[in-house]
Amino acid sequence: MKNDVFSGYHPFINMFYFVLVIGLTMFFMHPVLLGLSFMSGLAYSVYLKGNKAVRFSLLYMLPLLLITALVNPAFNHQGVTILAYLPGGNPLTLESILYGVFAAFLLISVITWFSCFSAVMTGDKFVFLFGRVIPALSLVLSMALRFVPRFIAQAKIISNAQRCVGRDVRSGGILNRAKHGIKILSILVTWALENAIDTADSMKSRGFGLPGRTSFSIFRFDRRDKKALLFLFLCGGYIVAGAGFNGFAFVFFPIMSEISFTPYVLSLFTVWLALCAMPVFINVKEGLRWKTMSSSKI
Repeated sequence: MKNDVFSGYHPFINMFYFVLVIGLTMFFMHPVLLGLSFMSGLAYSVYLKGNKAVRFSLLYMLPLLLITALVNPAFNHQGVTILAYLPGGNPLTLESILYGVFAAFLLISVITWFSCFSAVMTGDKFVFLFGRVIPALSLVLSMALRFVPRFIAQAKIISNAQRCVGRDVRSGGILNRAKHGIKILSILVTWALENAIDTADSMKSRGFGLPGRTSFSIFRFDRRDKKALLFLFLCGGYIVAGAGFNGFAFVFFPIMSEISFTPYVLSLFTVWLALCAMPVFINVKEGLRWKTMSSSKI
C-alpha cells in the first residue's frame, strides 16, 4: 500500500468518514451520486492498492456489474417503456434495465469502499476505538483482520514447500491432487490452531482482561483531525439536509425521473464529490506539497 496520508489521521476520523460515505451511498439511489461515489471509491482503491485494484475490478467487479444488470430485468417488469417481450410473455422495459444497472453500481460501489475500509482500518485502530467499550469484540475483529492475510501468506508458503517435494496440487492425477490439497489444508489448519494458542498465551501474559489494565496508544486527536471532523460534519449535514428537502428525489418506476441540475442540486453534487474524494484530495495535496518542498531544497 502506498503512503496514504489519510490513513495517518485519527482512527475516529477514518471510521466516521467510511460510515458516512458508505451509509449515504447505500441510502441514495440517485444516478449522479452513485457515479460520483463509484469513481471516487475506485480512485482511492487504485491509489491504495495500485494494479491489484484494477485487476480486482476487471476480474470481479465488471462481471458482477453485468450479471446484476442482466438479472434484474428478468424478474422486474415494471416500467412503461417496453422494449421487447421475454419468451414467457413478460415485458422487458427500459426502466427495469436502468434500475438493474444502477443497483449494480450501488453494489460495486459499496464493495469498493469496503475494500478501502479494510486497507485503512487496521486492527490496532479497531482496538483503540472499541477496546474499552467492547474489548472482546474489538479483539476478535482485529485478530480476524490480521489473520486473513497471514492465513493466505502461510498457505502460499506451505504450497511452495510441498511443491519442492512433488506434492503440489498441480502434480499427479485427480486423486493425488486431492490428497496433496488435503495435506496442505491439514498443515495449514494445524498452523492456525498453534498460532491461536500462542496468541492466547501472549494476551494472557500481557494481562488482557484484568481489571484496571491500561493500553498504550500512539493516536492523538490533533488540529488536523479537528479540521477534518468539521469538514465531515459540514458536508454530511449539508447532504442530509439536501435529502430532507428532496434534493435527491429520483424514481425509476413507472417512468424514470429527469435529473435536475438546478444551482441548489449542483451544490449538493459538488459537496458530495468533495466528501467522497476527500482522501484522494488529501493525498494529492500532500504529494504536491512534498514535491514543492523537495524542489525548493535543490
